[in-house]
Amino acid sequence: MTVNGLGLVVHGGRAEAVEAACAVRAWAAEHDVRCTDIDVWHDGGRHHSGEEVAAAGDPDLIVTLGGDGTFLRGARLAARNDALVLGVDLGRVGFLTEVPVCSVREALDAIREDRYTVDSRLLLTMRASRRLEVPADMERLMQYGRGPLLPPPQVRTDCEQDTDWGVPLHVAAVNDIVLEKLSRDRQVSVGVYVSGRLLASYSADALLVATPTGSTAYSFAAGGPVVSPCAEALVFTPVAPHMTFNRSVVTAPNEAVGLRVLERSGQAAVSVDGQVRGVLEPGDWIGVYAAPTRLRVVRLAAMDFYGRLRERMNLTDAPAAVADGTPAPLWSLRTPPPGDMAHISLPLMAADYIDAKEPCADWRERVGPAQAKLEKSAFPRHGQEGDENP
Repeated sequence: MTVNGLGLVVHGGRAEAVEAACAVRAWAAEHDVRCTDIDVWHDGGRHHSGEEVAAAGDPDLIVTLGGDGTFLRGARLAARNDALVLGVDLGRVGFLTEVPVCSVREALDAIREDRYTVDSRLLLTMRASRRLEVPADMERLMQYGRGPLLPPPQVRTDCEQDTDWGVPLHVAAVNDIVLEKLSRDRQVSVGVYVSGRLLASYSADALLVATPTGSTAYSFAAGGPVVSPCAEALVFTPVAPHMTFNRSVVTAPNEAVGLRVLERSGQAAVSVDGQVRGVLEPGDWIGVYAAPTRLRVVRLAAMDFYGRLRERMNLTDAPAAVADGTPAPLWSLRTPPPGDMAHISLPLMAADYIDAKEPCADWRERVGPAQAKLEKSAFPRHGQEGDENP
């Protein structure tokens, strides 16, 4: 990929992120690539995403240096500009970020030499009964000890708006859109609609609609299901509802989820990827649905989502299961899959770095010798010290 412009989103509170940013700038200078820092926390925090990417010269690639929160801020800009985003992991969870900080230069080289793939992720957008606003007194309270809030979403001028369908807003949520109560002693009462039909009226702390990517974030903490990031779906999850039905509902990507604040409810805050973007009054509503655009994430290797899930969530085996012996691999890790399984995604099988001395030829041809070496060195072989996950 020819990288003409690079936008850099850095978590300035982490010394290692600041140091890594110097390495990215040096790489950009060596390859005559325009590199622009994008401040999404301070002065840039009050700007709209369109203004931020324009100020950065409409970069082709946005690199985030931090944790998942930093990635979300950078992804908001990338989605607005249809740019690629590369997440460099400096956080504590790291579900979204792609490469460790020590490999940032190698990752940039791989992108420049077209040794990467693009992971297309579903995004959420929304319409509302009116424009979103955050009251001034509430903004002062919420930004106490933090940086400035993001501004309310702009109205999209390329979409129709009317009383029935509402105001289309410039929103691109990577994780989730949440409607939550403002007062601790008063829950929010909301009618929830799927494809225009009433599902149920909830009294709850919050109600959220998540993407498959966001299923391991707030939705997971609220008891929602883990959904593969490769899936195409919306996940509705109530948070602490006062009703018997407290389950998540997984909808098709072409089914919108509507949330209407009921007459006797208190005010409700609308958050997008953890950032409060507006406040609704009783009678107001929002409609959440799959965005027409996608987030394009750089992938340098096949993502082992379930291995990462086990590691990040500290999943442990049942004592009775462990007592029955260590399970062997379910399928061969050394030979290509049979014809009836050729369409199945089995990255660990394809990589063949668990129990073999050399990667299989088919995988080497697909990812290239350099990437094969990188992937193989990144994972211990079966039986190697420290390998507890066969």
